[in-house]
Parts: sequence; structure tokens; C-alpha cells
Amino acid sequence: MLTVHHLNQSRSKRIIWLLEELKMPYEVVHHQRDGQTNLAPASLAAIHPLAKSPVVVDGDRTLCESAAVMEYLLDHAAQQSLRPAKTDENYYDYLEWLHFAEGSLAMPVIINMIMKKEERAGNQPLDGYIGKELALDFNYIEATLNSRAYFAGDMFTAADIMMCMILEIADHHCLLSTKTATLAYLNKLQNRAAYIKSASYG
Repeated sequence: MLTVHHLNQSRSKRIIWLLEELKMPYEVVHHQRDGQTNLAPASLAAIHPLAKSPVVVDGDRTLCESAAVMEYLLDHAAQQSLRPAKTDENYYDYLEWLHFAEGSLAMPVIINMIMKKEERAGNQPLDGYIGKELALDFNYIEATLNSRAYFAGDMFTAADIMMCMILEIADHHCLLSTKTATLAYLNKLQNRAAYIKSASYG
């Protein structure tokens, strides 16, 4: 059976969510962050040298990186409802947003989060750049969600699962207060039964 190595407060929630949507069997091994450093424990480094989550183990294969794990699971799923066919007109929209979450969006959101944790006097060199990138990304997201139900059109896909977690972090840090379409979309995803199950893992 496929094993998900789940680190609390990590992106591995995405993988559990996807597995629940696909109704694929899995088991979860829990790893807890250090209470002082917030770093992953040695038990996770013993599974994968990067000591990051998600990590899945399926027989002889150990795989990390959210998008790669998602593609692997979709390749092995009995149902293919969460990824458009390559012949579908929305396939490359799906592919763009699947990688946008960790490609374009994650960096400015996470840097913004880290900067807010520091005591800082006045503007710093990165402030203008991060502000510009956040505005660019969230305007693009808002415009997209004003024109369609999901990132790949009318169909809920794994790209929505990828995007949701970064949008949650952004919302937690008050970056979405004026983005009504994005907030409505986020609320819609958070009410899915499979999302609720994944959120229970912490």
C-alpha cells in the first residue's frame, strides 16, 4: 500500500486530499516538527535526504515534490477525473496552474510571511519586489477565477489542490482581502469532503 509521510503543517495535506478525491488506498506515517526550531525531525530525513514533505513510498519508489507526486498518483489512479486529457483544450491550463503554485506564487508569499516574522526598521531591498510580484500574481489569479469556476475551466482538478494551500497561506496573512472571487473559490474548495478529511491530519 502507498505510504504518505506526513509532516504537520506541511504541503503533504495536498497529497492526502488528492488520494481522498481519487479514493485510492493509503496509509499515513506522522512526523512532527521540532517545537522550538519548527524543522522536520530526523525520522523524515531517514525516508528522504531532503527531509521535506510530502514524501510518498510506493513499493521500491520514494518520491517527493508535490506536483511530481500528484502526477505519479494520477498516472496510477483508476479514475482520471482530476486531470484533463492531453487532447482537452484545458489541459495546458491545468499544467500551467499545477506548476504556478510552487513556481511563481510560493516564493513571494513565503518570503512575505518570513519578513513579517522579523523586526524590521523601514523599507528593505526586497519589499518593493515582493509587493510587485504579489500584486501581479493575485491580480492574475483573481481575473482567472472571475472568468471560470476552477483554474482549468469548469472542471475541478489536481491543479486546484496545488493552488489551494498557497492561497490559504496568503489568506492567513491578509493578502486576499480585496480578492472576492479568490476568497469565494477558496471557500468552495474548503467545503469539499476530501479537503475536510485531509485537514484533520493537521
